[in-house]
Formats: sequence, structure tokens, C-alpha cells
Amino acid sequence: MKQIIIILSLILLGATTHLSAQVHNHNHNHDCEHDHDTDSLEIWKDIELKEVNVVSSVGLLNMRTPVIRTQKITSHELSRAACCNLSESFTTNPSVDVTYNDAATGSKQIKLLGLSGTYVQMLTENFPNLRGLASTYGLNYIPGPWMESIMLSKGSSSVLNGYESITGQINVEYKKPETSEKLALNLFASDEGRFEANLTSGIILNERLSTGILAHAQNSTFEIDHNGDGFLDQPKVKQYQLFNRWDYEGDDFHVRAGIKALREERNGGQIKSIPNPYKIGIETDRYEFFLKGGYILNEEKDRSFGIIMSGSQHEQDSYYGYRTYDARQTNLYTNFIFSTRFDEHHKLSAGASLNSDLYNEKWQNGQDEMLRNFERKELVPGIFGEYTLNFHEHLTILLGLRGDHHNLYGFFATPRVHVKYDVSDYFQLRASAGKGYRTPNILAENSYLFASNRQIKNIDLLKDLKQEEAWNYGLSMSFYIPVNNKDLTLNAEWYYTNFLEQVVVDMDTDPHSVNFHNLDGRSYSNSIQLEASYEIIDLWTMTLAHRILDVKTTINGELREKPLNSRFKSLLTTSYQTLNGKWQFDLTAQLNGGGRMPDPDINNPLWDREFKPFVQLQCQITKNFKTWSVYVGSENLTNFVQKNPIISADNPQSPNFDASMVWGPILGRMFYVGLKWIISD
Repeated sequence: MKQIIIILSLILLGATTHLSAQVHNHNHNHDCEHDHDTDSLEIWKDIELKEVNVVSSVGLLNMRTPVIRTQKITSHELSRAACCNLSESFTTNPSVDVTYNDAATGSKQIKLLGLSGTYVQMLTENFPNLRGLASTYGLNYIPGPWMESIMLSKGSSSVLNGYESITGQINVEYKKPETSEKLALNLFASDEGRFEANLTSGIILNERLSTGILAHAQNSTFEIDHNGDGFLDQPKVKQYQLFNRWDYEGDDFHVRAGIKALREERNGGQIKSIPNPYKIGIETDRYEFFLKGGYILNEEKDRSFGIIMSGSQHEQDSYYGYRTYDARQTNLYTNFIFSTRFDEHHKLSAGASLNSDLYNEKWQNGQDEMLRNFERKELVPGIFGEYTLNFHEHLTILLGLRGDHHNLYGFFATPRVHVKYDVSDYFQLRASAGKGYRTPNILAENSYLFASNRQIKNIDLLKDLKQEEAWNYGLSMSFYIPVNNKDLTLNAEWYYTNFLEQVVVDMDTDPHSVNFHNLDGRSYSNSIQLEASYEIIDLWTMTLAHRILDVKTTINGELREKPLNSRFKSLLTTSYQTLNGKWQFDLTAQLNGGGRMPDPDINNPLWDREFKPFVQLQCQITKNFKTWSVYVGSENLTNFVQKNPIISADNPQSPNFDASMVWGPILGRMFYVGLKWIISD
């Protein structure tokens, strides 16, 4: 299998002279976009569409209509790379970074506006998900072939979905049985020993009732240690998932319900041939359900009522050498939303929500240490309202306000405002300002630090940490300049996040410990991004983007640059599809800027104070047939890897052992091959 993959990938390398870019056709924007409020409320009704001449497949939509700046990543865009799960869905996206948390557990995190993904509100089907215990490995819990689309918005978002959005919001829409393939099979294999299979099926039972079945299996069993440090470069992972959903559509109402189960075994650490090896084992069982209903009270006045209910049970048992961490989380969530349009200029959405979390965490630092038990119950009822004002056809203002009462932190208010002004058909301005809050889940969100011998100095004081609180401000300009009957799309944006309260993860004060404490001083993030997209010729488009970050936090009374964060990023992504749709060629290049490392030991420095910029390349060729397609590709073509990502890997019992000093790729050049088979009728 490995030889076959390498041969196919070499063919791919020769073919990448056909540079190609993310497929993006602005002519479809107005036909494909949806009003933000309607998406949040899940109002379903038939819409009569005018005739549309489709001349290209749509990959990434920079949506023009919503007040909140929103990008829609379609399934076509997701297929441009080996999108095996959500963590690998942003390879071609200039706004989102995906990085490893450490060099031992395989956990990944997204970064938006230069800040950790914990400040991004994650939604699936418009309800909060992947929170708390699921935040560390949750990006691996959503298979790529299951996703219909991803909606990405930066900065403060709508108050309809809660108060936790600080740097942005990501909403994943699963495939719907009424619009998905009747049967689809996706197989994937890499030369690193990763094998995956996905099966999706949409079954129309009658004109009103349909059901969908989605299944996933992953097996990564190879023991890979390319750098020879005695530790697996990637953990061995077995994961199985099953998801069943039901949709019922009546004349004036629509009901959607689903249930999902996941089992994952993750094993890493030193290879077996080493005596008394340092081992890492993480076992996870997760169960989810959701129920959504929408009822149209008055179609003429766009008056409707919606309800969303969801719940999850997350169980995780893990060990990191002699350290153990076992945790349970039970979540229940309910959201009621009423929406009405008074006239063409005024619209109101209002409602109430209730969120409940029950945590039970057990932590033991070693065999001879005391077992610590952390239990916490959170109950947060809230009310909210959002008012849309269209002063004229060019200016729209969205005002949002919600009030919530947390049983641990008391009452707090979340104001947000968004403004959109269409200067002309070719020029749009947007501005936003809003507040966000989140409860820190220190052990769960930083469990990757357990794969080191850093001591947690103040673990008994974690209950005294404050709720995080921040303001976010944003400005963006979008230009659509006609060039040769095609639009050259230019975007410029600036976002500033200012923390009033924050939990600081301090790895600078002592290189052998980590300290969690409340912010005492300033903490902020500045993000400036420029982006240009253009269809050079029919079905060959290209995107160029550059982002500059300035992220600083006060540590020991000094305002310092956030460690392990790239200062800039440049991206080029291009895609070409032949006119008959038989072939597609994709290439993505990234230049990741350097940054600061946590302070090393002055007397025995085991890592540098800075890391340098590095380049990553990936490419893919897809051959489409009538009912099936085959794709081959390669990731990290430059074969750049961080040298010695695990500190003192030869002696994991020493106080210097640390697998969390990761700033770059851990795995080298990887080749893969995949097969898709679809039955639509």
C-alpha cells in the first residue's frame, strides 16, 4: 500500500504545474446566501428561484447579504484537500490556523485572530457543541465527508446562540437526508498508516419524512518515529462513530432530530522496544442528541417560532505516564426563539435559553500523589433580543443584547452591534463591536500539558479563577472590481480583542511548571488581514492572503508577546477544474511567520527563545468519473519538521521532559490516496 501511494503521489507532483485555486464564483453569492437571522432560527419554507446558469462549482462563498461578515465553506471546498475531519477543514482558508497542542497526544486546536480556539464558539446545526471536555480533541469528532458546509464569522457574533463568541463563531452543518446522496462511500489511506472509511446515506421515506445514516471508522496503527527520539510521531488512534438523523417537513413546520455515538482509543508515548516506556492512553465515549423544530406563524410577516434542544454525555479516562485524568461532563441545552418582521425596515428576534453543565474531574499527579476531585455544576438561564434596522437599501444595523445569570458568576450582560453599508455595488463596509464571556475549563482545555513533567503549582486554587470577559471590535472592507467580465474580490479587515478578565497560562516564570492565574494588567489581540481572489480563466481561480498578528498578555507585570504564536501568515491557494469536470488540480502554499518561545531555563537552556518562519505545501489531483472519483495528494511537500519537538525525550522521568513546546509540523512529507463512490438516484 505504501509503495502504491508513493507512486501515485509522484504522478501528482508532476501534475501540479496546473496551478489551481479555491473555486469561488461571486455570481452565485446572492443566490446562495441566506439572511443571518433565518439561518439561526432554522425557518424552513419553499423559495421560488429564478433561472440560474451555473458555470462553476462554488467552493468558498464570501457572503454579501448578511450584516455579520460570514464565509461559507461548501463541501466542494472541503474536497480540495484530505479533509478527514474538522481539524483539517481549514487548510485552504486564510483566516483559521490549525496547530498541534503537543508532540505526543495528537490533539489539535484552531486559532482565530491569533487566539486559541477556546475563544471561538463552536456550533453544530446552530447549537453550541464541542465545549468543555470535548474542546481538546473535539475537532477530530466531525468527519469531513459528513459535513454539508461550514459557516465562519469573525469577531462578536449573534447573541441568539449564546454569549461565548469572543473571536468568532464556527457552525458546522451536517448532510441533510433530503439533499444528500442516496449512498456515498469515502475511503482514505496514507503512507503513515492512517486508514479511514465513511458511509453516508440519505433515505426519503415519503414526501414529508426522511432519515440519514452516517458512519465513520478510523484506524491508525503504525508505530512511526522518523526523528528517532523514541516517541511516536503520531498516536495510534481507533475511532468509530454512528449518527442517525430524522427530518419531518409539514406545511408550516419542520422538525429535525438526531442521535450520535462515538468511541475513540488514542495511544501514544514511547515505542514498545524501550524498557519501562512512558505511555499515553486516552479513551473517550461520547453521546449526543438534538431536536429542532420551526413553526411559521405568519409567512407574509415572516413571523415564526423555533426551539432547539440538545444534550451530550462525555466520558474520558486517560493517563500520561504516572499522571491520570478521568473526567465526565453532562450537558443539556434549550433555546426558544421568536422572530417577526414589522415591515421591510424592521425585524425582531427574541427568546430565552437555558444551559446546564455537570462536571466531575479526577486528577492525580503521580502514583504517590493525592487524588484530587473537582466537581462543578453550571446553570445559566438567559434572555436575548436582536433588532434589525434597514434604514434604506444600503444601510443595515443589527443590535443585539442578552442577559444571563450564572449560578457561579452571577448576572452579566452581552451587548453587540453590527453595521453594514453598501457604498455601491462594488464596495461594502462592515463594522462590529461586542462583548463575550466564557467559563474557563482549566484541566480539560490544557490536558495536553499533562504530557510533560511541568508541575501545576496552584491546582487547588483553580476554583477561584474568574470568568473570562472580553470586548471585540472589527472593521472590514470588501471590493468587487470588474476585470474582464469577472470580479476581482479584495477584502481588508482589522479585529481587536481586548480582555477585561482572562485566565493566563504562564509557562514563562518557571520552565519546569505552569501557573494558571487571573489577568493582572492588559491582554489583547490585533489582527490585520488582506485577501484577494480572482478567476484567472474559466474554472481557474486563485486566492492570495496575508495576515499580521500582534498578540500580547501581561505576565509578571510585563506586557509580553504570546508564546508559540506565529507573527504573520501568507497563503496562496489555487484550483483548476477542466471544463468537462473530469479533472481537478489543487495547490496550497503557506508561509508561517516566526514567534516567541516560552522562556527557557537560564542555566540550562533546552530550547531557543525564538522559532523561525517556515513554508508548507500541499497538493491534490482528483479524477472524476460518472459515479465515483479517485484522488491522490501530498501534505507537507517541503518535508519541514520541527527538530526535537519533545524536550528530554530520552528521559521522560526528568523534570525537563516537556512535549508542549510545539510551534511547527511534527510529521514530515505524507502521501495519501482516496476513493469516493456516490449513488445519487
